[in-house]
Amino acid sequence: MEISREYDGRPRCNWCGVDELYVRYHDLEWGVPVHDDNTLFEYLTLEGAQAGLSWYTVLQRRDGYRQAFANFDPQAVAKYSDKKVERILQDPGVIRHRQKIMSAVTNAQAVLDAQREHGSFDEYLWSLGTLEGDEMVVAKSMSKQLARDGFKFVGPTICLSLMQAVGIVNDHARACFRFKEVARL
Repeated sequence: MEISREYDGRPRCNWCGVDELYVRYHDLEWGVPVHDDNTLFEYLTLEGAQAGLSWYTVLQRRDGYRQAFANFDPQAVAKYSDKKVERILQDPGVIRHRQKIMSAVTNAQAVLDAQREHGSFDEYLWSLGTLEGDEMVVAKSMSKQLARDGFKFVGPTICLSLMQAVGIVNDHARACFRFKEVARL
């Protein structure tokens, strides 16, 4: 992975460039292990919303998503009615894509199922992401299991991005100043 020093001279993953929103996300969140069910649901929702778009587009709308999806409380989102979905589809603070919005509701229901069956969404998701093997092989396996368990917008690329974002894998470039910091976590 390429390294950039353009922002403040510290070596960081090249993908974050010099935009403050991206750099802040890279430096403070990306790759840090997440074990809170609501935060994991947030990342799952946002990664699904990214499909076909840039992560920057999603980050710019993150606050809108938090408002539209009850701060990613799966119990609340699982109960969203068709009327609520229609209101969200009119909200410029989110990506107004019907299948992506509906997938958040479906995924909230699947998160609740995972909590009932496994004790927490955290236990369930991390068990899928910490299998042995190449990251993309693990992402494909995770994708298949999530789909079998009723999740939507969980293709292998989304699953790999999710694993990177929530720290299941540490994909910071080895020369990035965050690599060792995240590895210690």
